[in-house]
Amino acid sequence: MTITPTIRVQRDDFDLQAEVDLLSKGKPGIGAVVTFSGLCRDDGGVLAALELEHYPGMAEAEMARIGKLAVERFGLLGLTAIHRYGKIAVGENIVLVVAAAPHRQAAFDGANFVMDFLKTAAPFWKKEHGKDGAAGDWVAAKDADDAARDKWK
Repeated sequence: MTITPTIRVQRDDFDLQAEVDLLSKGKPGIGAVVTFSGLCRDDGGVLAALELEHYPGMAEAEMARIGKLAVERFGLLGLTAIHRYGKIAVGENIVLVVAAAPHRQAAFDGANFVMDFLKTAAPFWKKEHGKDGAAGDWVAAKDADDAARDKWK
C-alpha cells in the first residue's frame, strides 16, 4: 500500500487533535503518533507577529517531496504536514507535522526529518513585526538548521 502524505499550505489555523484523528482513526497498524506544532514565539519581548510568505506551488511540491522521502525512509503509515502563511501573532500555530508509524522511533524520526528539511528546503520566509508597530527584518537562515538537516545524510 502506498502512503500519500497530506500536505497543506494555508492561511487559516489548524486543529491539532482533528488532524491526529484524521490521520490515525481506523488504522490498526499504527502504534505511535508523534506530533510537532511550531508556534510563533517572542524571545526578546518585542515581537508582536511573524509574517510568513511562501512560493505558491513550489512550497507544496517541496513539502510533498520531503513527506514522500520520510514515508519511504521510516516506513510511516501516515504523515500530515501543514504550514501556515500570513501574519501570525505570538502564541499562534505556524506549522504542524503528524507522523504515524507502527513503532515510536520511526514516528519520532519521521517527524524530526520532516521538520529539519522544512526549515531548510521549503520556500518559506519570515518577517518580524514588533510590538511597537514597526516591521522588522526578514529572518535569516541559521547554520544550526543546516546542521540538523545534514545529520540525515
